[in-house]
Amino acid sequence: IPVMPEFHADTALLPQGWAADVRIRADAAGWITAVEPAAMPGAGAQRLAGTVIPGIPNLHGHAFQRAMAGGAERRGPAGQDSFWTWRETMYRFTGLLSPEDAEAIAAMLYVELLEAGFTSVCEFHYLHHHPDGTPYADPGEMALRHLEAARATGIGITLLPSLYRHGGIFGKPAAPGQRRFLNDLDGFAAIVESCRRAAAGDAQAAVGLAPHSLRAVTPAMLQAVAAMDGPIHIHAAEQRREVEECLAAVHARPVEWLLDNAPVDAHWCVIHATHMNAAEIEDLAASGAVAGLCPSTEASLGDGTFALPAYLGCGGRLGIGTDSHVGTDPREELRALEMSQRLALHARAVATSATQPHPGRLLLDAALAGGAQAGGRALGAIAPGRRCDLVELDAEHPALVGRAGDALLDAWIFGPAGGAVRSVICGAVPLVEAGRHHARPRIAQRFAQAMRRLLA
Repeated sequence: IPVMPEFHADTALLPQGWAADVRIRADAAGWITAVEPAAMPGAGAQRLAGTVIPGIPNLHGHAFQRAMAGGAERRGPAGQDSFWTWRETMYRFTGLLSPEDAEAIAAMLYVELLEAGFTSVCEFHYLHHHPDGTPYADPGEMALRHLEAARATGIGITLLPSLYRHGGIFGKPAAPGQRRFLNDLDGFAAIVESCRRAAAGDAQAAVGLAPHSLRAVTPAMLQAVAAMDGPIHIHAAEQRREVEECLAAVHARPVEWLLDNAPVDAHWCVIHATHMNAAEIEDLAASGAVAGLCPSTEASLGDGTFALPAYLGCGGRLGIGTDSHVGTDPREELRALEMSQRLALHARAVATSATQPHPGRLLLDAALAGGAQAGGRALGAIAPGRRCDLVELDAEHPALVGRAGDALLDAWIFGPAGGAVRSVICGAVPLVEAGRHHARPRIAQRFAQAMRRLLA
């Protein structure tokens, strides 16, 4: 009889709240089978002596952009830098990447995400083809490199092949720098099918769909994708110019148009949704969709500030992602979300309520639930039937020592608590110990080789 994985947490955050002496048992496939508070550890159980929280889902990222992080900051010749000038830099960079480069970059990113406490990632993937735009022999080649990177590092993944056809709302020609992204519906379906075959039977993987944005697909294409199975992610209202272009083209704002013309519901994740009016905020919240917020990237690109109090006041669901990966730490994303509100509103403790006075706990709970929903996988809680994804915080870290429960979460997120993640278990497999991923040296070496080649 095989020995099933078992862990014993001194303190753990369960769906019903904080509990002590928690015995967590899983099956060989990595699913939690039993959670017992106030229990003695079983023989052979791995002890987690710190404070254990559920593994955090990362609901949005483009892995290749990790190789650009920090490298696109220099002022341009015109001195008028924006998301749109950054995008041109990104297009030039994509022309350099081979499938081997993409896999090496993704593996390094996934190691970093795991070491910070992310245990799953939604890979919004649009870099599909050869640099000249011709498909690879397997049209899913580039997407499957991300699946291989996930398997090499142990992180859970939801592959989101992206449909990208045009260069503006609705149906404008694509730019030359976008040629590696472009597909018609048949080409897109072939990539999705390749991903589904590769992920079949893998409890650590799922496949969804990503019509890139209203800039990139037509209404007919969006309707076709909406009829397919799986979670659906789409960028919307990230930039004011995008809102202006949408108003000029169809006399509606992006989120407004999406809600009026697509079957947006709990299967959908609307990425950014930065620029919404009051009606859009209320209607997006009512739809049951998740708002996918990426605070460090949104700050880096000068996108704007999400209307968090209004959205939470309407019962809106949200999760966090790292998008361009200028940050790779969930605590930094949660902190940036709250701090952006404080700067905009000249207030403190914004993400709180009368029943939850701790912003760290409110934001973490939201990110766990929203990220699990957006990824289409059973994540985000230490409970039977969920993936056994656990993050142990070092309760003796200088920023956390002497604190407990929700106060400890506040200290982790808002204090100087870098390096507080001690161990990470993903799918019941220990991957990070003493803050380091077991495969970091090998993966970092391959990443460094790729970067030297790309930057030569």
